[in-house]
Formats: sequence, structure tokens, C-alpha cells
Amino acid sequence: MSLRLRVALASIFVGIAVLGLKYLAYRWTGSVALYSDALESIVNVASAVAAFLAVWFAAKPADSNHPYGHHKAEYMAAVLVGVLIVLAALSIAHEAWKNYIDPQPVEFTPEGLGVNALATVLNGIWATVLVRIGRSHRSLALVADGKHLYTDVFSSLGVLAGVILVMLTGIRELDSLLAGLVALNILWSGWSLMKESLGGLMDEAVAPALQDRIREVISGSADGAIEAHDLRTRSAGHVIFVDFHLVVPADMTVERAHDICDRIEAAISKDVPGARTTIHVEPEHKAKHTGIVVI
Repeated sequence: MSLRLRVALASIFVGIAVLGLKYLAYRWTGSVALYSDALESIVNVASAVAAFLAVWFAAKPADSNHPYGHHKAEYMAAVLVGVLIVLAALSIAHEAWKNYIDPQPVEFTPEGLGVNALATVLNGIWATVLVRIGRSHRSLALVADGKHLYTDVFSSLGVLAGVILVMLTGIRELDSLLAGLVALNILWSGWSLMKESLGGLMDEAVAPALQDRIREVISGSADGAIEAHDLRTRSAGHVIFVDFHLVVPADMTVERAHDICDRIEAAISKDVPGARTTIHVEPEHKAKHTGIVVI
């Protein structure tokens, strides 16, 4: 089992543990704000399951039906997580409005607040693990899960601060207002996640800094060629696809041109692990004089 898959599996168990702690905090206090915090943890578990399935499916090798692999499964999972986040936000907003119209008594116990704080710390630690491993292995599903947990952490901190404020002021309506603010924050998180994931499904180019780096690698490893142009890139999970046209002298042999392509592909793979490079070789009269200059 790969590291990405092990981390995704562990995230499910962490999510279940946090959900249990937060629900216990809600039961001990009756706070709708803490209820909203616990309800979001249900989405955390669902997103962890979706991330695990996506990472597992994305790791499957290419086949006749999917010659480019199954990497985009991670984007599909991230979109699903975004939808779940939005639905959770709407549910929280509905509960907050009901409680604002008819405020219910709240019992703020040190035990309840302490358990919720413990769950928040656990979420914060695990979110850091997910984002770091997700970025190092270019797994959007893990990064999305980690960013979602970070949102949960900030929401929980706001809820805890607000609950303490209610204790100090005695204004019970603040509990519902805080839950409403949590819902808005979660709604924004869900929209941002879906937007990023849809960009991957629409084959957005990689970040400009990475494109510039790929250009430098091509320029520095294409000795013998004339130029490279029409560079295109896209991401699919942890894989980055690169393709471009390479212009070579008209009298160059096929074998020599092939050697140059192999050298470029090896250089890109070394600098951008997991990159899949496709090169279209062209004779020198196809040069555009606007592409990548060979050093």
C-alpha cells in the first residue's frame, strides 16, 4: 500500500474520532454552535472516504479504456467533497436560524469545551500532515481533505471563542449567530474547493512558475535541436502531462533526434517527478522563432 493510500485510510479513522469528540461536546453543552461544528465533522468523514477511494482508483495503471490513466479520479472526489461541504453549510444555517427564532437553553461545561478543544487540536495536526504529504506527492484529494480540515479548525476556534463570549454575556442568540458565521465560512470553503477541482477537470495549465521551470529544462537539455515551441501542460492528479514541438535540423537522422528527445524527457522527469512528456519532432522549416531557444 502506497504512502498516499495509507494516509488517506488513516484520515478516515481520524475523522471518526474527531466526530465522536465533537458530538460528545455538543451533548454535554446543548450549544447549536458546537452542534454545527460536530455536523461539519460528518462531512470530514465523508470527504476522507471520498479521498481514500479517489487515491486508490487514481493509482490504478492505465488500460485500454483509460490510456492516460485514472488520475483525474482525485478531481472528481474533490468536487464531491465540495458539494458535501456546501450541503453541510446549508444544514448548519438552517439549524442556526431555528435556534435564533427559538433560543434553547445552553449548558456550558468545562468538560464539553475541553473535549471540543481536543478535537480541534487533533484536526489541526492531521490537516498539516495531509497538506504536506498531499503537496509532496501531488495528490489533490489529500490536499483538499487537509484544506477542508484547516477550515474546520478555524471554524472550531471561532465557535469556542464565541461560546466563551456567550458564557460571559449571557446573550444566547450569539450562539446561533456564531453557527451562522460558521456556515458561511464552510460555504466559501466548499465553493473554493469545487472551483479548484473543476479547473483540473478542465485541463488547466500548471502554475506559471512550474511552466517556466519546464521551459528552462527543455532549453538546457535539447542540445542539437534548433528550438521548441507550442508547449502545453496539464495536471491529472499527481501526474503532469507535458507536450511540445521540437524543431531539429533537416538533415538530422531519426536516431539522433530520438536521442535528443530521450534526453529531454529524462531531464523533465528528474526535475518534475511523475511528468509524462510527449514530443513532436519537426524539420527546421517549421521553426516559429517564438518558442523556447535551445542553449
